[in-house]
Amino acid sequence: MKKSPLPLQSSSSRSNGNNIYGKEALVKLLRWHFGYADFRGKQLDAIQAILSGRDCFCLMPTGGGKSMCYQIPALAKKAGIVLVVCPLIALMENQVAALKEKGIAAEYLSSTQTSAVKNKIHEEINSGRPSLRLLYVTPELIATSGFMSKLTKICARGLLNLIAIDEAHCISSWGHDFRPSYRKLSSLRSHFPSVPILALTATAAPKVQKDVIESLCLQDPLVLKSSFNRPNIYYEVRYKDLLDDAYADLSNLLKSEGDVCAIVYCLERTACDDLSAHLSKFGISSAAYHAGLNDKLRSSVLEDWISSKIQVVVATVAFGMGIDRKDVRIVCHFNIPKSMEAFYQESGRAGRDQLLSKSLLYYGIDDRKRMEFILRNAEGKKLKASNAQEGLSKKSLTDFHQMVEYCESSGCRRKKILESFGEQVTASLCKKSCDGCKHPNLVAKYLEELTTTSVLRNKGGSSRIFMSSSSTVNDGGNFSEFWNRDDEASSSEEAISDSDDGIEVINRLGQSKLSTKSGFKEKIDFLQRAEEKYYESKHEQGNKQNKNAISDTLRESSRQRLLNAFKQAQQRLGNIKHQVEISATFLENECYKKYGKTGKSFYYSQVASTVRWLSITTSVELNDRLGAIASSPSQPETSAATSPTPDQGHREHTTEDKSSVVSETPTCASPIECSSPSAKLPAIPSFSEFINSKVNKQLRPSPSGVENNSEKRMKLH
Repeated sequence: MKKSPLPLQSSSSRSNGNNIYGKEALVKLLRWHFGYADFRGKQLDAIQAILSGRDCFCLMPTGGGKSMCYQIPALAKKAGIVLVVCPLIALMENQVAALKEKGIAAEYLSSTQTSAVKNKIHEEINSGRPSLRLLYVTPELIATSGFMSKLTKICARGLLNLIAIDEAHCISSWGHDFRPSYRKLSSLRSHFPSVPILALTATAAPKVQKDVIESLCLQDPLVLKSSFNRPNIYYEVRYKDLLDDAYADLSNLLKSEGDVCAIVYCLERTACDDLSAHLSKFGISSAAYHAGLNDKLRSSVLEDWISSKIQVVVATVAFGMGIDRKDVRIVCHFNIPKSMEAFYQESGRAGRDQLLSKSLLYYGIDDRKRMEFILRNAEGKKLKASNAQEGLSKKSLTDFHQMVEYCESSGCRRKKILESFGEQVTASLCKKSCDGCKHPNLVAKYLEELTTTSVLRNKGGSSRIFMSSSSTVNDGGNFSEFWNRDDEASSSEEAISDSDDGIEVINRLGQSKLSTKSGFKEKIDFLQRAEEKYYESKHEQGNKQNKNAISDTLRESSRQRLLNAFKQAQQRLGNIKHQVEISATFLENECYKKYGKTGKSFYYSQVASTVRWLSITTSVELNDRLGAIASSPSQPETSAATSPTPDQGHREHTTEDKSSVVSETPTCASPIECSSPSAKLPAIPSFSEFINSKVNKQLRPSPSGVENNSEKRMKLH
C-alpha cells in the first residue's frame, strides 16, 4: 500500500535558496517509511549535505546503509526525481521491489523490460508533475544521447533533484573492479552543473577515493568516511593443504552451525557445481549460481535463497551485490580472492543485521599459484600495451600478494584488513574476533606446517600449473567474474588444466643436463626418478574426470532434489499412487538421457525445469508422464550411484569384442594362443626393474667365470 507523503518543515535557508532540513524532520521520515529509530554513522551528514545542494563523496562499509543517503532525500523533496546509477540489473530490481513494498514510487529502466513497461515509465517522467521519486538506471543507458536529452528536459523543468552513483569505485581504473562504462559519467557535471552528485562506495583505497572525486568532477564535495571495521564478523582462515578433505570440512562446519543462511564463493563454475552437489549429498540445502546457468535457473535459485527455501548458495563472485538479505551468517571463500578490496566487499555480505557472523577463507598453495599464473599471464599481455595498463597489471599482483600475506602471516587479521584501506588501528580493537587473536599458537603451528608442506612439494617438483593454450586466457581487465561481463561468457579462469603433465615430464627429461661423466649408478637413479614421476603424472591424469562430465555425485544430488519435489507434489495433489523412490529415479533418468552427453549446464537446467513442473503439474499430467514406468518392459536405468562411466563402458565393450574374436578362432597358431584364459602370464617389468635385475646379474659371480659372446655383444651395444 502506498504511504502518504510526510510533510517536512525546513529550518533556516541559505542565500542560494537551498533548504536546510533539520534532524528531527528527517528522523520522522526515516521512521515513517523505513521503521528505523535513528540514522547510523554518517548517514545524516550525507543527507543534509545533499539537501543543501552540495556534492558528497560517501565511503561506508557493506551493510552501512548507503542507500538511505539518497532514498531519504528523494522523499524529503515535495516533487522531483532522484536518478540512481547502478552497475547491475539484479541490484536495481531488488531495491525497486523493496521500495514498492514500502509504498515508495520507484522504477528502473533496463534491457530486460518490455517496450510497454519502458513507455509507461517514460510517459510518467515526461508528465508535468511526475509522482515517481526514484529512477534506477545503468551507466550504459546514461551514455546514450536519447536518454541524456530526456534528462536535460527534466532538469530544465527543475525536477532532477539528485544524481546518486552507487559503487562509484567502478569509475576508477585503480579500483579492484574498473568498469569502462562508468567513465562516461564524468560528463554529468558539465551537463547538470546545478544538480548535486552523490558518489557512494564500500571499498576504496585512498588512491581510488581521490580518483573517483576527480573523475566525477565533484565541486567542493563533503567527504565522509566511515570506519571499515565490521565488529560483528569473525575472520578465520583454514588451510586446504593441512586438511584431509576441504569439502568435508566445510560440510561439517555448515552442519554444526545449524540451518543458517550462507554464501560460498568459488573461482570456477565447475567448482560451484561440484561443491553444491557435495553439500546436497550431506543433507545441506544448496544450489549453484553462476553465468553458465540460464537466466531462468539463476532467477529461480536466487528466489529460493532469498525466501529461505535454500540454505546455501555456491556461486562465483558475481553473486550477492545489491542483494538485500541481512541475515547471512556465513560467507565462505573456497578459493583465495584476487584482492583485499574484493575480499572485504564479499565477506561484508555477512551480518548486515549487525548480528554475529563469520567470514571463512580456505587457502591452498595450488589456488595461490593458479591465481598468480592468471595475473602474470594478464601482465605479460599488457606489457605489450600502454604504460598505464602495465601499471595496473603490477598493481593487480601487488593487491593479490597483500591477500596472500593475509593468509600466510600470523597476527590480527582484522588489523590487516583495516590497514589495507589506510586505517591505522591497534590489535586490541579486534577483541579476539579473529582466529589470529583467539588462537595465536594454533595459527602459528598451522603456518609452520604449511611452510613445511610447501617446501616438500617444491622439492618434489609437484604443483605445477599449465594452460591448455595461450588463447584461453582473456585480457586481464576482463577475467574477474564480479561484474558478470565478458568473462562470464567465456572460460577465462577455468581453462587451467594439467592435461600436458605427461608431455612436460618427457620434455624436462629430454632437456635435462645430466653430465656425461656421471657414474652408472647416478644415471640409473636419475632415470628411475624420471620414470616414477612420469607414471605418477599419468596416474593422476587417469583419475581426473572431464570437468563438464556429469558425476555420480551430481546425479544422486539431482535425484534427491527430484525426490523432495515429488514428495511435495504428492502432498499437494493427494491422489498419487506412484512410488516416490522409483518415480524420482525415473525422472532423473529422463533428464540424463536427454542431456547427459551435452554437459552439466543443460542437464542441471533440465532437472530444475522438472522440479518446477512438479510444483505446478496436475495429477493427470503426472500420471501420463509416469505411466511409462508401468508400461516399460525393462527396468529403468541404474541410479546415479551405480551408473557406469563412459570409460567403464568402453572397457566392457572392448573386452566383449576381444572375447568374441577369441571364440570365433577355431584353431591355435601357437601354444601360447591355446593357453588357458585363466593362466597368468608373467608381469612385464618396468624400466627400473629391468635395469636393477641386470645390475644384480652382473654383480653375481659367473659360475664359469667366462661370459658368452651374446652377453658381450649386448654390453657393447
